[in-house]
Amino acid sequence: MAHLISPSMLSADFCNLAKDIEMINESQADWFHIDVMDGVFVPNISFGQPVIKHIKKLAKKPLDVHLMIVEPDKFFEDYKNCGADIITVHYEACTHLHRSLSRIKQLGMKAGVVLNPHTPVCVLEDIIDMCDLVLLMSVNPGFGGQSFIENTYNKIKDLKELINRKNPSCLIEIDGGVNTANHKALVEAGADVLVAGSAVFASENPIETIKKLKTI
Repeated sequence: MAHLISPSMLSADFCNLAKDIEMINESQADWFHIDVMDGVFVPNISFGQPVIKHIKKLAKKPLDVHLMIVEPDKFFEDYKNCGADIITVHYEACTHLHRSLSRIKQLGMKAGVVLNPHTPVCVLEDIIDMCDLVLLMSVNPGFGGQSFIENTYNKIKDLKELINRKNPSCLIEIDGGVNTANHKALVEAGADVLVAGSAVFASENPIETIKKLKTI
């Protein structure tokens, strides 16, 4: 399978959101990555449900919703109703992760787990079989534009080994500091989905940048 690109709407122009959504629709991007932050689990606040509903009205590609919030289980049905196609939840935020993933799947969405940079891959040993994807944070979550954490390559390798043993269909997604200088190395290491924010939306030609990110 060719790797996927999921541009992060956190880096889009909020004054011209419709314009940036249409750009992604017309580009080679595969998903819309939407970061939901509550100011508690991470030190920032981002998209609420009304904004996501409006993105869904215009988006022609799946919504990849990344919940960086406490007690995410309370909101799965709400985000389903907003138009989420994929929901990823943080291992660090879910006391009953099996229950969380089960509920996401019951609602008809793909379910994934997110690991912060300090969290080792081994914690997924007993839950990987339930994951449609695993998102590795390659920066500390909460803000866009941060520098890539190099240890991510080692985590991709460890995660790939676990996936090959227990759930070969599970995808590996990388979020944070992804750009045209490191995207090839990430895919070669085993990444299936690349989240790119600043690299896309701060570029002079976002559509061309997405095209480069899709090329290996």
